[in-house]
Amino acid sequence: MQSSMDQWELPFFGDEHRALADALNSWCAEQVVDETDDRRACKDWVTLLAKAGWLKYCVPSQYGGQLSDLDSRSLVIVREILSQYSPLADFSFAMQGLGSGAITLGGSKEQKETYLNAVSKGEKIAAFALSEEEAGSDVAAMGMQATPTPDGFILNGHKTWISNGGIADFYVVFCKTLPDQGSRGISAFIVDADTKGLDASEHLQVMSPHPLAKIKFKDCLIKRSQLLGELNQGFKLAMQTLDIFRASVAGAAVGMSRRALWEAKSHSANRNMFNQKLIDFQLTQASLGQMLSLIDSAALLTYRAAWFRDLKLNIKDLNPTQQKEKLKKYSQLAAISKFTATENAQKVIDTALQLHGGKGVLVGQKIESLYRDIRALRIYEGASEVQQLIIGRSLI
Repeated sequence: MQSSMDQWELPFFGDEHRALADALNSWCAEQVVDETDDRRACKDWVTLLAKAGWLKYCVPSQYGGQLSDLDSRSLVIVREILSQYSPLADFSFAMQGLGSGAITLGGSKEQKETYLNAVSKGEKIAAFALSEEEAGSDVAAMGMQATPTPDGFILNGHKTWISNGGIADFYVVFCKTLPDQGSRGISAFIVDADTKGLDASEHLQVMSPHPLAKIKFKDCLIKRSQLLGELNQGFKLAMQTLDIFRASVAGAAVGMSRRALWEAKSHSANRNMFNQKLIDFQLTQASLGQMLSLIDSAALLTYRAAWFRDLKLNIKDLNPTQQKEKLKKYSQLAAISKFTATENAQKVIDTALQLHGGKGVLVGQKIESLYRDIRALRIYEGASEVQQLIIGRSLI
């Protein structure tokens, strides 16, 4: 599958990114995974991604990674390419990154050595447990609590919509440690899946099958060493983690869009209609042109956000006001990319399905699965409405 523009030749990327894209494209074309059982398939994808070395892009080199720091452009490239071939493969890669991202940012040396090396080798499957039924976009409204004890904390409550729920080896869990302080009273913890009182058996069935579960915590006793980052600073850590991976969500949306365009073009070139091919109709050509424009505009915004984080977000030598402005600018660019790419992808895939006609809604067709796969991207890691708020507030 070739994209409309040779995107990796753009000045956002270096030779190392072009080499990554070429190698990953070749690798993906050779992989065959039975995705009938989504939970088993995700485990298979994690094993394959680890064996080939792609999971090394999820962690820094000091702890088994490929690069010295998390590289947003590499994350975007990997997710864009994987999602063209298999959104479930993309999901498996993304969750290893998101699930361990908070450890990369705020973990102790011991925590990093214990978990990050295992993530890069596919020995541990990671999960990020932030959302609750009444606390999705409104994270500060979470009800789950961590009560301090002389030796650690006792966790009580639940999390829901947790990706990798039920197959993860550990969860990065966010809880209230100061229940009346809103976002200022949230702390993060690393909780191993075999912790007594943790129940991940309630699997959630969604329109695009992937491992998703409600996680219940009842009197889960954990050690103080399992506190991740500083006490009551979990909200900041969660937002920093999401900020890193937000542009990569946009990359996944771009990849799905590219696959949809390829499917639509291939179908139109072979579909006979009124003594000619479907692609010969001007209306079809106009639709394909609109799809391409939506894809390329989203891609450019996505690459800009990733490039800005990698090359323009060095804030160590700036004063606090300058640091705040830089971080605000990146949040704006990441939100623009996520909002535009996911919304555009929904339009592109819908148009591609329309061009397929009745065939497009048949279960088993690639375009039908893409139609289901794309919908969640407009919700998770910050719904489109939240991205609009972030963008709007950045102007005030």
